[in-house]
Amino acid sequence: MKLLILGSTGRTGHIIVEEALRRGYYVSVLVRDKSKVVSHSKKVAVFEGSPANEADLKIAMRGCKVIITALNISRTSDFPWAGLRTPGTFLADTMKNIITIAKQQNVVRIITISAWGVLETKNEIPFWFKWLIDYSNIHVAYLQHEAQEELLRSSGLNWTAVRPTLLTSSTRLRKVRVSYNGFPKAGLFISRYSVAQFILKILQDNTYYKKSPTVFDE
Repeated sequence: MKLLILGSTGRTGHIIVEEALRRGYYVSVLVRDKSKVVSHSKKVAVFEGSPANEADLKIAMRGCKVIITALNISRTSDFPWAGLRTPGTFLADTMKNIITIAKQQNVVRIITISAWGVLETKNEIPFWFKWLIDYSNIHVAYLQHEAQEELLRSSGLNWTAVRPTLLTSSTRLRKVRVSYNGFPKAGLFISRYSVAQFILKILQDNTYYKKSPTVFDE
């Protein structure tokens, strides 16, 4: 099975690529700059362009049965009030293209990384985190994650929107726990490695079809 992984040069995306290759999948990636792709595996096909451009995305999606997107709204730094590097509608524009092309090319699965704190889970997050979302540039990403999920819910496709809690760069793998509607109460953190492992684990599992699980490290 061939996968298209978007956001493959990001902090979580590159781990998903590594894990997919380790499990024997063929991988396509669509990047703005080919020189940023570090993998030299023969199982990786690299396409240059933007997923917000339908023509670029259609070429990269050809032959792929699963789309995994680790895209996000990028800022000029990790500072919550830093300026945006990507357009404010980037995630929604990309998801519209994914859905359109997926129906044309018989894609069987779409998995996207969303966020803990979108939609109904905003009532679950700590007060200080809710304040940051409301009063900093982080709110643009959260609005876009919500828009992505709403587009998927009305798409008629088999999708999963994985909502990780606060991401860390820990390489220590722990058991991933899943929460729905605040039960069980989610822990604050999950590593990017745990998120990648979870996504590849559910790739061919229909348990999470058309669901938005919150995931966290035990």
